[in-house]
Amino acid sequence: MKVVDISRLPDCVETRRLIIRIPQPGDGHVHYEALVESLPALRRFLAALPWIAGEQSVELSEAIAMNARNNFNEHKDFQFFIFEKAGGRFVGGCGLYRLDWTLPRAEVGYWCRTSSTGQGFITEAVDAMVGYAVTHLSAVRVELVTDEDNLESRKVADRCGFDLEGVHRNARRALDGQLRDMCMYARVI
Repeated sequence: MKVVDISRLPDCVETRRLIIRIPQPGDGHVHYEALVESLPALRRFLAALPWIAGEQSVELSEAIAMNARNNFNEHKDFQFFIFEKAGGRFVGGCGLYRLDWTLPRAEVGYWCRTSSTGQGFITEAVDAMVGYAVTHLSAVRVELVTDEDNLESRKVADRCGFDLEGVHRNARRALDGQLRDMCMYARVI
């Protein structure tokens, strides 16, 4: 097993069209703006995104950004904000979560601003996160878990080369109490 040096992890990844970086102080306002625009779409899958259910504010978005920054610095998880290179518009968030350093393994997660969907930004960001996990965390497995009914997320998994390993029945409970089936995808390196 390769020893992972997490003391010098890059806090920014660039792709052809995106700058993917850890949140900075003051990012709360752009996060909030995109979140408010996207609440109806994001709230369709609350079992996967329970943090989106409550009242939102610029202050809460700033706290989310600073918590993500702290978690990155403490190597708990790696949440990034996604910006378009052309113009700097905030597109959404992505990251690596639920790390298991014994393998190492991570789960990739993401959300996209509603007005930026359908442009391939999330596919590009997820590919970048997989590359980050393999290159910088020595991951041998990257998972992507999505609600069975979230067809857009399932398409991202397919476009990014993840294999569907199975559907976990009644794997999560939505805030309304409804049981949800979750699709387990993985890329094994």
